[in-house]
Amino acid sequence: MIIALGSDHAGLPLKQVLLATLEAGGHTVLDSGTFGEASVDYPDFAHAVAAKVVAGEARFGVLVCGTGIGMALAANRHPELRAVVLHNSTEARLTRAHNDANIACFGSRMVGVEVALDALAAFLATPYEGGRHDRRLQKLSPEKVFLA
Repeated sequence: MIIALGSDHAGLPLKQVLLATLEAGGHTVLDSGTFGEASVDYPDFAHAVAAKVVAGEARFGVLVCGTGIGMALAANRHPELRAVVLHNSTEARLTRAHNDANIACFGSRMVGVEVALDALAAFLATPYEGGRHDRRLQKLSPEKVFLA
């Protein structure tokens, strides 16, 4: 599987562990940076990973920052994507099965390495269930107009 990966400076240590684990698992990883500890802006890396997923260059994206929240906010600016912040494998499994999420976001200051690895494994292994969830995803499409 091809996976796009990115982080800001706060997420770099966890990103490096995720990268090594993904490659050891036989995945091809498109690493969009950051590659150093200097302060950088998380949206730049979120948009780089998002672009690869939207273009079909990668099946999934993985983003890491201090909380995961900034990365998810930035990635979700792309209407084709559903980025989620993960704190455990149950969230990872359910967000894939029910929401067809395609970007996993982690907060390096929020979860430990083992929890992130377990959640990522569950995220990548869980298929989307479809069925009743399809109509709900349709309601998230950019074509929908919401009236108060």
